[in-house]
Amino acid sequence: MSEFEVQHDTEGHKFYARLDGHEAYMTYKQVDDTTLVYDHTFVPQELRGKGVAGTVVNRALEYARQQGYTVVPGCTYVRNYLQRHPEFEDIVDTSD
Repeated sequence: MSEFEVQHDTEGHKFYARLDGHEAYMTYKQVDDTTLVYDHTFVPQELRGKGVAGTVVNRALEYARQQGYTVVPGCTYVRNYLQRHPEFEDIVDTSD
């Protein structure tokens, strides 16, 4: 797999990576001035199992931390990622 960079599309509300002609992404919604809901993660079949989703979500979480946002994990992949990466627990909103 070739190296890739995660991009942030602020107007489209997504973090994404393009590899080998395919795009993996994670979309989000901004709830208010301090909260983002990470609501959908998608990786095409051709890129699955290569760590692409984890890299995209990690970059999105780092962005939230740098900007002072709290993150609501709105999709299964993000919830599972956060369980495996407790270093982000300080920015996660676990209230329902």
